[in-house]
Amino acid sequence: MKVSAQDILKESEKTLGLIAKHEALTEEERAWLTDKTAAYYAEHVNPGILEYRKAVSTEYISVEWADGANSFTDINGKTYIDLLGGYGIFNVGHRHPKVVEAVTHQLKRQALHSQELLEPFRAILAKLVRDITPGDLQFSFFGNSGAEAVEGAMKLAMLHTGRKSFVAAVSGFHGKTLGALSATAKAKFRQPFLPILPDCYHAPYGDADYIESILKSADEVGNDIAGVILEPIQGEGGINVPPDDYFPRVRELCDRYGALLIADEVQTGMGRTGKMFCVDHWGVVPDIMCLGKALGGGVMPIGAFVSNKTVWEQLFPEPWLHSTTFGGNPLACVAAIANIHVLLEEKLPERADKMGNEMIAELRALRRRFPKLCLDIRGKGLMIGMEFPTDAIGYEVAKGLFDRGVLVAGTLFSAKTIRIEPPLTITSQELGSAVDTIEKVFKEVNARHFESKRIPVRK
Repeated sequence: MKVSAQDILKESEKTLGLIAKHEALTEEERAWLTDKTAAYYAEHVNPGILEYRKAVSTEYISVEWADGANSFTDINGKTYIDLLGGYGIFNVGHRHPKVVEAVTHQLKRQALHSQELLEPFRAILAKLVRDITPGDLQFSFFGNSGAEAVEGAMKLAMLHTGRKSFVAAVSGFHGKTLGALSATAKAKFRQPFLPILPDCYHAPYGDADYIESILKSADEVGNDIAGVILEPIQGEGGINVPPDDYFPRVRELCDRYGALLIADEVQTGMGRTGKMFCVDHWGVVPDIMCLGKALGGGVMPIGAFVSNKTVWEQLFPEPWLHSTTFGGNPLACVAAIANIHVLLEEKLPERADKMGNEMIAELRALRRRFPKLCLDIRGKGLMIGMEFPTDAIGYEVAKGLFDRGVLVAGTLFSAKTIRIEPPLTITSQELGSAVDTIEKVFKEVNARHFESKRIPVRK
C-alpha cells in the first residue's frame, strides 16, 4: 500500500460518516468534501473531466449531493430542476419510492447471486420484458449497461447469420466498447482505437436508399451484412428524428437481404418518446432490441438485449458463449421490475407524449421570437433537442440555465444541440418554470450576439 492502513482507515471512516448523516452537513464538512472531490478528480480520476464540469458550474465548484423526484441538490443546498435526466436514466424520476423500496427489500435478503442457482427475479424480469416489447421478441440477456447490450446484440447477429459486417448510421452512438465503437460514428472516439471491427459501413441517418445501396453492394460481392443497427431517434448525434417511412423501409430491406434489424433503444426506450419503445411509433418489430439507461428505474445499472426465438436458438446449445458476472443480479432485476410497474401504473409513456407535445410547442414559440439564436426545436415525447448556431453559443445557453437552477447539457458529439430529457414524472409547474428560465436566458444570449448595437446619432 502506498499509504498506511491507519491513514486509509481514517479517511474512509470520515467518508462513511458523511454518507450516514441524515442532517445537513456542516460548513466545514461541505468544504472538506468539495476540496477532496476537486483534488481527487484532478489526481486520481481525470483532470479533463474536472475542467469540463467547471465550465458549466457557477462561481463555485458544484458537487452533486442529493436528489429526489425531478430535481437534485448540490452540496451547498442549491436545487436544480433536472431537464437532463441523467441522459435518459431517470424516466420514473429520481429515487422513485417504489423502486427504492424494492431494492431495499431485496438488499436485506440478498444482494448478489451465487452464479450457479436459478434466479427468480431474472426470470420474472425476462417475462415482463417479453410482455412490453413489440412483436415476437421473447428472450433476454441482462448486462450492466447499454454498451454491453449492443456488444451482445452484435455477437448474436453474427452468430445467427454467420456474417461479420454491419451497417450503422452517421452520427449514431452505440457505446465505446470496441464492438459498439465500430458502429458509433464519431471520429474522435474511433480513431485512437482503429482498427476495430472490419467492414462496418455508415449511412447518412434517415436515408434508406443509402442503406439499400450498401446491402445490395455487399450482397453482390459476397460480403453479406449481419445486421443494421440504428437508434430510432439519434440521441448523442443531436436528437435527430428520422422520416416516418425510414424504419419501415429499413425493416423491409433487412428482410430482403437477410440482415437482422437491431434497434438501439438504450436512450429512447421505456416511455421516453411517448411510446413504451420508439419503434412503436412506426409499428416496426426489430430482430434484436437493446435496452439500458432507464431500465433500472434510475436506481440500479442494467442493460439488456432482447430477441425472438429463431435468432436466440443459436445460444440454446451453448448458453455460455456470452455471459457476465454481475449482469442480471437480483438488485438490478428487482429495480427493473419496479420500474416497469411504475411506468405502466402511472401511464408515464402517455404522460411523456402529452407533456412533450406541450413543451415542444412552447419552445417552438420561443424559437420564432429568437430565430437567429435558436435554429431548430425537434423531438418526440420528452426527448427534445434545441439547436444553436455554434458550440460556443450552446455552451453559453447551458451555463446560463445552470446558473439559474436548470440542468441541461449538449451531446457527446457537440454542444450545438442541447438536449432536454427530464424525468417523465416532471410536473407542469416545473416545466413551466423551466421554460420561463429558458426564455430569460434566450433574451440575454440573443442580446449579446444578435441584437444590433445602436450607434448614437450626432446632433
